[in-house]
Amino acid sequence: MLVDYSLKMPKNIIAGEHAIEQLSGIIATGIKKIVIFTDKGILGAGLADLPKALIEKAGVDYTIISEIPAEPSYHEAQAMVDEFKKEQADFIIAIGGGSVMDVAKLASILATDEYKVKDLLDVPLLAKKQITSLMIPTTAGTGAEATPNSIVGVPEKELKIGIVNPEMIADYVLLDSRMIKNLPKPIAAATGVDALCHAIECFTSAKANPISNTFALEALDLIMNNIIEACTNPAALEAKSRMLLGSFYAGVAITSSGTTAVHALSYPLGGKYHIAHGVSNAMLLTPVMKFNQPAIKDLLAVAYDRVVKDGDKELTVDQKSAYMLSQLEEIVQVLEIPTSLKEFNVPEEDLDGLVAAGMEVTRLLVNNKREVTPEDARKIYLEIL
Repeated sequence: MLVDYSLKMPKNIIAGEHAIEQLSGIIATGIKKIVIFTDKGILGAGLADLPKALIEKAGVDYTIISEIPAEPSYHEAQAMVDEFKKEQADFIIAIGGGSVMDVAKLASILATDEYKVKDLLDVPLLAKKQITSLMIPTTAGTGAEATPNSIVGVPEKELKIGIVNPEMIADYVLLDSRMIKNLPKPIAAATGVDALCHAIECFTSAKANPISNTFALEALDLIMNNIIEACTNPAALEAKSRMLLGSFYAGVAITSSGTTAVHALSYPLGGKYHIAHGVSNAMLLTPVMKFNQPAIKDLLAVAYDRVVKDGDKELTVDQKSAYMLSQLEEIVQVLEIPTSLKEFNVPEEDLDGLVAAGMEVTRLLVNNKREVTPEDARKIYLEIL
């Protein structure tokens, strides 16, 4: 049976050792006012210095919005959008990780007073692109530079919700490995495993297709073979560059396929306990993939053949599948990412609430090859409690 599938991605992608320098040509097109979205950590690390210098050299007026919190609520995102609207800008540059880029994407479609972030929680397709946007990721990473998604917290539901609107896809993306050169290991590890989750989930998703598989498999190859070196060796610029590209490819795969139960069950952990998104995904990666194994072992065997360069091709499907799961688990362990909710003081009596909140994320649960019942979700959460 013929199934339709499609791909959406940024219009212009520039990658390489000196990608940032291409900003000069991009803004030399009659732009009058730029707003830079970033955060205090990025500014303090000097990562915005080169883009700012290029803007100043071009003589274009700009303002910086840097009060963006990590994993903002929709109220906090709206406050940033309101601040942006006062500037009357005609170009957006986001320099940062997922939260920064997600807020910038919302600003690009909410430049008027017609809609607010809260309106998009229920009807995400209301708003249309109004301001040209350029993304410069500083992690490898969330893949937010490639996706039409913006993730915001909804405090009253103790949940994070993904606003998905193709109009939010960036017009330009600059992938420059210098931007992640000095990323602290904990951040590099958590965001790197987030990208790993994007790749393996999209490849094993019920919505996977030939287009998404092209990007997801390449992302999986780049990430699994470079993530440990990139996160543990500050001098490993080639590995970091491959991680940056792998993260972008995994983000592209999301637009054509979609993540699954790992992300679905992780959203309550961020929404209620404010656990970093990459960390909550890392906790759930192995338990969910082991749960899914009966339904995805053939796909894991295909991934083995692509990713394991010196692998034994004579292994059975079950053996290849088991090996891939062991590698996912080993990556999380080697990178020293927390694997238990005990480290975040989550009590077992919260289990019912976690299950109820996780089961609300039907947008992603429907992508899971194996149906997740409330009892299944309960058993998965118990593994990390």
